[in-house]
Amino acid sequence: MTTFDERQKGFEKKFTHDQDLKFKAESRRNKMIAEWAGAKLGIAGPALDEYIKAVRKADLAEKGDDDVVRKIAKDLADKGVKVADDEIRNQMTEFLAKAIGDIESGR
Repeated sequence: MTTFDERQKGFEKKFTHDQDLKFKAESRRNKMIAEWAGAKLGIAGPALDEYIKAVRKADLAEKGDDDVVRKIAKDLADKGVKVADDEIRNQMTEFLAKAIGDIESGR
């Protein structure tokens, strides 16, 4: 195996690892943002578990975070809870940083 082949395999492994980390972190972030929104909506117990699943499913609708922001903003607005999209995005950013930290520290 040549040095080039070894480097290519190393890059492929790193890419795969980074994508796996991204997926896990975003999934945890979505759980945290769903719990945050659920608390504002008064959702608890099994209904909260279903809401978390719905938020995670919403994230699959399109690339990026807009689908999650839209879902949560709509759910909050439907219940008369006023929260700006920027606040939702800021919470998502904080939760993503926490999720990455948790994953990297083995939690």
